[in-house]
Amino acid sequence: MVKVAIAGGTGNVASEIIDAIQATKKHEITILTRKQNPISPPSLRYVTADYTSRPSLVSTLRGQDVVLSFLVVHQDEDNIAQKNLIHACIEAGVKRFAPSEWGVSNGGGIPPYAHKDEIAEYLAEINKDKKVLEYCLFQPSLFMDYFAHPYSLATHLHTWPLLIDLHRRRAIRLDDGAQPIVLTAIRDVAAVVALALDDPREWPRVGGIRGSATTLNELIALGEEIRGEKFAVEEVSGEDVERGELKTNWVPRMDHPVIPVEERTEQFSRDFVVMFLVGIGRGVWDVGGQWNERLPAYRFKGVEEYLREAWDG
Repeated sequence: MVKVAIAGGTGNVASEIIDAIQATKKHEITILTRKQNPISPPSLRYVTADYTSRPSLVSTLRGQDVVLSFLVVHQDEDNIAQKNLIHACIEAGVKRFAPSEWGVSNGGGIPPYAHKDEIAEYLAEINKDKKVLEYCLFQPSLFMDYFAHPYSLATHLHTWPLLIDLHRRRAIRLDDGAQPIVLTAIRDVAAVVALALDDPREWPRVGGIRGSATTLNELIALGEEIRGEKFAVEEVSGEDVERGELKTNWVPRMDHPVIPVEERTEQFSRDFVVMFLVGIGRGVWDVGGQWNERLPAYRFKGVEEYLREAWDG
């Protein structure tokens, strides 16, 4: 049995991971929350965590084997909460740590992901001379569940149409649409994390997870085949998006619950799409396959299989 503490464990991505860990019936799960603890079901334990206090976090984490972080990084000013969490893990004797990554590869220079890059560098720095904390940057790239919206197969993940909207048969293409991107089903990500808890080998520091390697062109063609007609495709240039410009009529609406309602404006969505397209152009959504190599027996769901199941099922 592994004792797992999950920071930010009430979020939608974390909830998918928790379901997979629970399904193994092997491990003890503690969910760290900032607010008053809800009533805990028999298989879970909720604990209020003070991320501003290292001594308090040390007390909270003592006895835990693994800490998985799902803290909202852009709301963590100067990464104070995650840095406190890291040092509390070290002092409390936690064996393994996963920072709040769960997306792109590092080093793309994308502002919304700057906090993730900083924490990756911070972890490397504190382990430079000797290992003080085993850690893994879990990087599954983009969840393919978004492209099945509104028929996602996920249980908790909040989805919205991203660049390719099968429901309304429309899409946005960057330049020639041939840039490589990786899509991974959230349930596969959750399954990999559950398997990682049982893996006695040292975790890879960079833990890429590749469900399907594809391109925007291939996704558009697949969507058209599934939906039975051509999509309305708007073209954008890499030069424009690097300047922060999105010259499209359709702007995918970003309405994730972590974003305050008053901030969910069209301009916010426009900026988000620009950031996403810039990331495609810089290759940050083309992650490695470190966990695929470690778990060769695991079968990942392909994007065509996923979308056909979602739309034809």
